[in-house]
Amino acid sequence: MTSETARLRLKTWICTAIVVFSNAFGDFFLKRGLPESVHLSSPLDYIGALFQPWVALGVALLIIWQLSRMALLSWADLSYVLPVTSVGYVLVALIGKVLLHESITGRRWAGIVLIMAGVALVSGSAPSTTHREAQPAGGSR
Repeated sequence: MTSETARLRLKTWICTAIVVFSNAFGDFFLKRGLPESVHLSSPLDYIGALFQPWVALGVALLIIWQLSRMALLSWADLSYVLPVTSVGYVLVALIGKVLLHESITGRRWAGIVLIMAGVALVSGSAPSTTHREAQPAGGSR
């Protein structure tokens, strides 16, 4: 493995971790900030909910998620990024179980195992198989 390949792989794994954790914890804080007793019935209710501290933190993490996902997609294949970042679904289930005390059925755990099997298969491949030509500065594709 060349040093450039190793650098790309490390960069990809770091960015993937940011994508996975910011998405999972962004969703967790949204859920935590919106208790079941709150009934959002109008668009103004949703805007008001944004000012709840946990909801605001969740939104901030989801903004980080989207920006880091865009960065990851700029150098890695879509067919690599989406399956690998789906490990976030596993993290969400674990967060729901441990931090929100949700009940997770055997069928859901079976689905989580299948997701992990897919992630294991995809993560063993190269992040990018697309060869891109150099673009002139300020040019479009």
